[in-house]
Amino acid sequence: MIYCVMKRAAAGALLAAGLATGAFAFPDKPVDYVIPFGPGGESDISARLQQPFFKEKFGQDLVVSYKEGGGGAVGWSQLNGLSGDGHTIMGVNLPHIVLQPAEKDVGYKTDDLVTIYWFHFTPDAIVVRADSEFKTLDDFLKYAKDNPGGLTIGGTGKGSANHLAQVKFDELAGIKTAYVPFKGTGAVTTATLGGQIMAQWGYTTVGAAQGDQVRLLAVATEERHPLFPDVPTFKELGYDLIGGAWRGIAVPSSVPEEQRKQWSNMIAEINADPDFRKKMEEGGFAMADVPYEEEKAWLAKQKEAYIQAAKDAGILK
Repeated sequence: MIYCVMKRAAAGALLAAGLATGAFAFPDKPVDYVIPFGPGGESDISARLQQPFFKEKFGQDLVVSYKEGGGGAVGWSQLNGLSGDGHTIMGVNLPHIVLQPAEKDVGYKTDDLVTIYWFHFTPDAIVVRADSEFKTLDDFLKYAKDNPGGLTIGGTGKGSANHLAQVKFDELAGIKTAYVPFKGTGAVTTATLGGQIMAQWGYTTVGAAQGDQVRLLAVATEERHPLFPDVPTFKELGYDLIGGAWRGIAVPSSVPEEQRKQWSNMIAEINADPDFRKKMEEGGFAMADVPYEEEKAWLAKQKEAYIQAAKDAGILK
């Protein structure tokens, strides 16, 4: 449905331009990196991986803080009220920032947010505890068909990539599962490990982070994920399901245009670092490079695709 677009050459060109103009004299004090979810999820993990590279390259601390609630909506609704001096950034997620305001009034509109770079993608996966009775996707499906509405499966909020995947897969497989929304991946993973839910619509990153504590039943990718060569794709099992979540960075709307471009250049430099890319890929992430100059047109296409997918899934009318 949504594909990971690699634009490393463009990122390198942006970086070279930034260096040539001396753009990287900024920042001149620690940066507040606000994650609009709780700790432990993919947004938090990727921010923590960025921290040491930011410090090494730009000489300032990237200080992670949290403003959770509403599946990210609390943070995003407050973003444009934060300092516009360029030293505050916030994580953003797709499809969240498209589907939340499309579904109801959540205090912000998609076009209100100044997104400056999209840097990774995480494929959807069905995740269960290692000692789960579900050893395969067939086991999962048999239980769901024998117990309509009785299989509890968690995910990160309503209108998220997880929620879209649950609705779409239920439709494809002819089953009915009970979706339980949580505030973030950390919270839903804790519930999975604690046995409060039977399964989780998570991401490949959950499998990478939890190791032997969990089992992935299938992944929503075109080909098997290199970290999980023994886990089949939904597609090879007969279900046309490919999707997941994108993550990027936004700044308050009061941040000047030049600083927006500088931020895009800085994230591009971190993303281009081979050591950073290696750490991200080992964590189950898929890399992407959509810089500020390209992301408006790119986001418009993603918005159209997600809205149509949500309508097809019955989440939007």
